[in-house]
Amino acid sequence: MNDDHHTLLASAIVLFTGVLWGIYWLPVRALGDMGLTGAWGTAAITVATVLLLLPIAIRHRRQLRQTHPIALVSIAAGGAAFALYSVGFMYGRVAIIILLWFLSPVWSTLIGRYVMGWPTPRLRIVAIVLGLMGLLIMLGADGGLPLPQGIGEWMALIAGILWSFSTTGIRVKSNIEAMPATFIFAVGAAITALVLAPILEPVPTLTSTEAPAIAGLALVTGGLWWGLNLVALMWATARLEPARVCILLMSEVLFGALSAAVLAGETLHPAEVIGGVIVLIAGLLEVLPVRPKVNHKPGL
Repeated sequence: MNDDHHTLLASAIVLFTGVLWGIYWLPVRALGDMGLTGAWGTAAITVATVLLLLPIAIRHRRQLRQTHPIALVSIAAGGAAFALYSVGFMYGRVAIIILLWFLSPVWSTLIGRYVMGWPTPRLRIVAIVLGLMGLLIMLGADGGLPLPQGIGEWMALIAGILWSFSTTGIRVKSNIEAMPATFIFAVGAAITALVLAPILEPVPTLTSTEAPAIAGLALVTGGLWWGLNLVALMWATARLEPARVCILLMSEVLFGALSAAVLAGETLHPAEVIGGVIVLIAGLLEVLPVRPKVNHKPGL
């Protein structure tokens, strides 16, 4: 398969991944309703994923040992970012959490310019300005200081920044296969969730009749979203620019906002809608400039 076909397939995978993540908040909140409040639901999901992928990791242990440390740290950091994002759904409105996450293209461009030394087209500078403007409008919708409101929004903002660092590191250093990469991703997420869980909420007490249903939902969610879905995303992320990954994942915004409006009755202030639209426009501007001729792939 040539590079163009790889890019097309990777783009389609990331787009579908965004759709699926747009409804991810449903099992997370369902676990909360079943007793796993705060980060405990995310901890259950990610630990289940680690257990499901452990045989694969054992099979690929030699490749894991030979993988560059920066790649492993970058992949684990991506898992930590997704864990923060997941926990954020328990403390904030779905659409706002998703939109804060989707400031990632802004952070990716800044990292590319000031950390990696990559050239930045003028249109991407415009995108940065628009993205930050949209953030200020969205967060200042209530007339107060334009800062995240509550721990859920802060988690989503930090998660987006961390994800941008992660995708940059994956793009530059990772040559690991998708399956073992997803295991490392899940380990980073599980560690993050397990650290946060007792800090945010007390240890849940579950009855013997509740435990099987909770375990089943955690396994299904871990297998579908954190397993199969992320294997595909890890494969695609290593073949696309970080900003493009962030843009294609914007399908999550539409499905997340619609599902939250229909199923949870969540609404947005007009200013939040305006700010969110500006954030999305800023993201779309990331893929409009002509690609620089310089190839940033390692060793080229």
